[in-house]
Amino acid sequence: MSASARRRDAAQNRTRIVEAARAALAESSHVRLNEIAKRAGVGQGTLYRNFPNREALLAEVYRRDVEELVTAASALLAEHEPVEALRHWLDRLIDYAEIKRGVLATLEAAAWQDLVAHSHNPIEDALGHLLDAGKAAGSIRTDVDTHGVLLLIAYLGRLDRDEWGSRARPLMNVILDGLARQDADR
Repeated sequence: MSASARRRDAAQNRTRIVEAARAALAESSHVRLNEIAKRAGVGQGTLYRNFPNREALLAEVYRRDVEELVTAASALLAEHEPVEALRHWLDRLIDYAEIKRGVLATLEAAAWQDLVAHSHNPIEDALGHLLDAGKAAGSIRTDVDTHGVLLLIAYLGRLDRDEWGSRARPLMNVILDGLARQDADR
């Protein structure tokens, strides 16, 4: 096997491991590394070559989710009107928040505080980009700011894991309805 084929195979293994960890975290915050390796279809040696410990793997899941969430803002605005783009982005944010809860529940306090600190500004910037587009289009209220919206969204974190599935999206819809300009439809 050529060096480039090995690198491609190694990158695919790493991606499968992260995706398997993400799927496992969506089900439970009590995830074992041997279960993740099995789900990813790799041996434990491959998992440990990529991620020397559980914290490294969970941090990578978290970082990738943040990166995808931030990147999605511009892509969604290119495909949809601002309010609809924001709706799709907030839907992704709910998925991200569910995984985030699982990751943060399993990491040491210092590790998760570092992850959160590095993700806050990019997420705030992505949300600001969506809100600004909606304000410019006249479909989002002009009296709201990114920080205020993040405070509202943060309260979703108070939901228990067993009520997340039934309450998170309806509550996010209430937030989105509150962000829409009331005179935009008139």
